[in-house]
Amino acid sequence: MTMPYYASAEQVMRDRSEYARKGISRGRSVAVLTYSDGVLLIAENPSSTLHKVGEIYDRIGFAAVGRYSEFESLRVAGVRLADVRGYSYNRRDVTGRVIANAYAQTLGAIFTEQMKPYEVELCVAEVGDRPETDQLYRLTFDGSVVDEPDFVVMGGQADAVTGHLREHFLPGLGLADALQVGVRALSAVSPATTGAGSGGPTRLAAEQLEVAVLDRRRPKRAFRRVVGSALRTLLGDEQPAAGGDETPTTPAHAPSVPEPGTPPGLGDPANPDTAGGTGHDGRQSGEASRQTD
Repeated sequence: MTMPYYASAEQVMRDRSEYARKGISRGRSVAVLTYSDGVLLIAENPSSTLHKVGEIYDRIGFAAVGRYSEFESLRVAGVRLADVRGYSYNRRDVTGRVIANAYAQTLGAIFTEQMKPYEVELCVAEVGDRPETDQLYRLTFDGSVVDEPDFVVMGGQADAVTGHLREHFLPGLGLADALQVGVRALSAVSPATTGAGSGGPTRLAAEQLEVAVLDRRRPKRAFRRVVGSALRTLLGDEQPAAGGDETPTTPAHAPSVPEPGTPPGLGDPANPDTAGGTGHDGRQSGEASRQTD
């Protein structure tokens, strides 16, 4: 007669936590920082279609690391929840805390009830009318949610990136300064730079980055991707171009007109709010069974 398999609940939870942490740590880090005019989302991501950062609602953004298919399904669910709540009640009733609580309940249920937990770590960011009202919520694979001040780092060598930001990040930085601080922190631990040798690059290039902002100066949809010449200008790789972004496309809707002084490409009405076809409807141009980059 064979003995039935038994494992204590504590051991099961410990094994699931270790499994999820290993999967998340294999990915490249993502940093979310506040700056003077909003929230900045930076990810080391060479893919142009499989996004790690995206838009949830008017003034709410999303960033994630881990298994792509899992955090993309969560992003789409968040978009649907926000749209239904905004339509049923009021757009002001859709807040970052509501989205973060919904994600926490979903991740907690999956972690305790299913054999395999989600290998994801999320950040829900909401930009407020003033810098002190910006909100960053960090969610882990077991459903824990924490309200973080100033910045959030997830995935990869998160501890090393966090230590770098604690030394160099200052509240109230401008967009260009905050971007350069975040990119330097990610570059310090990136295999693309640390493994290149003494003669290799010391900072991630614009083509290796996915950058977006939640700009509080925009009256409606605050989310906008920073791409092309606008990104290279902010990184200091080239001088600002007089003609705006080098790859203008036709927007799916009429975006709001930016305020004077916005860097080229960020507020250009000829540039879509989201690159790669990501919008409120949750559709995205590309699927992958797994991405831990």
